[in-house]
Amino acid sequence: MKRVHVAAAVIRGVDGRILIARRPEDKHQGGLWEFPGGKVEEGEAVRVALDRELEEELGIRAQAARPLIRIRHDYPDKQVLLDVWEVSVFSGEPHGAEGQPLAWASERQLLEYQFPAANKPIVAAARLPDRYLITPDGLEPSELLAGIRSALAQGVRLIQLRAPNMFDPQYRDLAVDVQGLCAGKAQLMLKGPLEWLGDFPAAGWHLTAAQLRKYAAGGRPFPEQRWLAASCHSAEELALAAQMGVDFATLSPVQTTATHPEAQPLGWEAAGEMLSHFNLPAYLLGGVGPGDIERAWQIGAQGVAGIRAFWPSSAL
Repeated sequence: MKRVHVAAAVIRGVDGRILIARRPEDKHQGGLWEFPGGKVEEGEAVRVALDRELEEELGIRAQAARPLIRIRHDYPDKQVLLDVWEVSVFSGEPHGAEGQPLAWASERQLLEYQFPAANKPIVAAARLPDRYLITPDGLEPSELLAGIRSALAQGVRLIQLRAPNMFDPQYRDLAVDVQGLCAGKAQLMLKGPLEWLGDFPAAGWHLTAAQLRKYAAGGRPFPEQRWLAASCHSAEELALAAQMGVDFATLSPVQTTATHPEAQPLGWEAAGEMLSHFNLPAYLLGGVGPGDIERAWQIGAQGVAGIRAFWPSSAL
């Protein structure tokens, strides 16, 4: 069965809402909502196909677009490759040129719509930012709170509270305070035993590679409305993360890092090869910073994660 290559777009309005369209009842996956786009013709560049489809379907011209995620998905009756781009600037007023209903949805409202199974990772990618802040080791709770306040003021929207040298009670107390700081501003990801899950209902959970190996076969430990991520360092661990049904992963180390100088770096080429087989959003971690975001996009990553590269300099 030949894989159908599709170019699709996450189109953002000036208010940050995302445009979605409803599939005709008589089409494959009819009646479900989707991200606009269409089939890439033989020999056609993906960006050219995207521009053509958006003009035909919506009457708009994409003026600023970049790769977001690539997904291979096998339905019982069809195999698809979705090449998804994020369109942040466009001209024209979107309308259903083919009679299809349209809707503008906030990132959170996307969860209220029914999408084809292949679109599920796109919903996650559309809701995630392009940078993921991980808190540094060795800071006092007051220093961590000050740094997180500063990061939130700078617009950071995804934060992992990583404090491996803290005693459990100290970490849990800090997590309560950080959860309060992040409320309504950023998604907080915590680390720790899964027995803590019920105590922090607003937080997502970031699994260590050891936890991933231990729990992957059992599937997700909580419902899909809550963020689940995992630390991965190999193609094998990425496969386990997909098996478990995580929402996103980190892949590290891309380059040599001060945090783990003994770890063998993957390199950009190998990281890109691994991501080409991973159908979920992933952040590159290890020796990367804000200046590497565009390179990360080009090899299929959601963006980059970092500790000191993203920690506010005033807080170091």
